[in-house]
Amino acid sequence: MKSVVAEQAKVSDLGLSEEAHKVRDALIKSGLETPMIDNGLTSEEKYQRIKYAFEDIVGTLGLDLTDDSLAETPHRIAKMYVREIFSGLDYSNFPKITVIENKMKVDEMVKVRNISFTSTCEHHFVTIDGMATVAYLPKNKIIGLSKINRIVRFFGQRPQVQERLTQQILVTLQALLETDNVAVSIDAVHYCVKARGVMDASSSTQTTALGGLFKSSDKTRGEFLSSQ
Repeated sequence: MKSVVAEQAKVSDLGLSEEAHKVRDALIKSGLETPMIDNGLTSEEKYQRIKYAFEDIVGTLGLDLTDDSLAETPHRIAKMYVREIFSGLDYSNFPKITVIENKMKVDEMVKVRNISFTSTCEHHFVTIDGMATVAYLPKNKIIGLSKINRIVRFFGQRPQVQERLTQQILVTLQALLETDNVAVSIDAVHYCVKARGVMDASSSTQTTALGGLFKSSDKTRGEFLSSQ
């Protein structure tokens, strides 16, 4: 049986940006890449297979696909899975990243708060609705602020567990900025908790990933955590 890392390394490199290569390699090396295999299917082939599968699921549930309200449901779900909520599985969709030389010699914390995102629980395929706070201490490079939001969104657009999502954002920024001094905190509501099982509508889950001085310095860690 082939290892997950070996399978991940086979995912097509065609057309990937240098940043996408760097990020994917860093995640594979750290063991934090989403478990993926290269099944050789194009986006259109994935769409068609998912559409047919959901026709079977909807029919198995006893719903009438000839009804005008339901007739397009398998199409909508297949399009949504491939082109929207799981588009982060395809590194060709990795956002264009602007990283520039730190000519201003900025050395204080840069923090982006209240980054809203929607993801999907990989255990039940239902919604995760959350907010992220991301910070870093500039070294030789700084990143365009909107790019941090786009990175959060990219990794949110996958089947996820929150712990992995938090770490993926951390490692991605560490790789792009070439510094360990990155911190990520996520607070999210999981609809697998809210809408099924225990059906707790009021709880949320918070995860934190800290690197470099955010982990080793009480002062830096405290500054990040106390003012979210």
